[in-house]
Amino acid sequence: MFSTLYTSVFPLVKQKYPSKVQFILRQQIQPWHPSSTLVHEAAVAILRLAPNKFYDFSAALFEHQKEYLDVNVVHESRNQTYKRLAKLAGTTGVEEDKILDLLTVADKPGDDGSLNIGNKVTDDVKLMVKANRMTGVHVTPTVLFNGVVESSISSSFTPQQWEEWLEKNVV
Repeated sequence: MFSTLYTSVFPLVKQKYPSKVQFILRQQIQPWHPSSTLVHEAAVAILRLAPNKFYDFSAALFEHQKEYLDVNVVHESRNQTYKRLAKLAGTTGVEEDKILDLLTVADKPGDDGSLNIGNKVTDDVKLMVKANRMTGVHVTPTVLFNGVVESSISSSFTPQQWEEWLEKNVV
């Protein structure tokens, strides 16, 4: 769905509905895929450092998504996966070292002795998960229109179907 939105629907909306439609991509971690958390944390780091690069990074990530699926990350540490994600972010013009700084998990306890300290985007991810739970989003893709889940839109929607749906629903 992302590719269709990014390459076809966003330009259509910009042309036909510039002041009527706003797309907000809300990330939804799939907890049954452990690497899902890591790629979403990388996207959160992009949002913190270079929000204007979020869609470019998302496009790059979707293009390289197989590299981050379970079988391709199982034999590397979390921080090793973060290094690869930071390098991918670098291809979109974001400073790789700054992304890695936000993502890296320290190998020493926190100042208060805590051992489960996460990284510098952990609190952002907690808020993201909470917001999704509050709006009833549990899987991807889930499309909301005017704040209400729109179940007629599926991941297989073509650009033409999006155009028809927008014509019927945007006034």
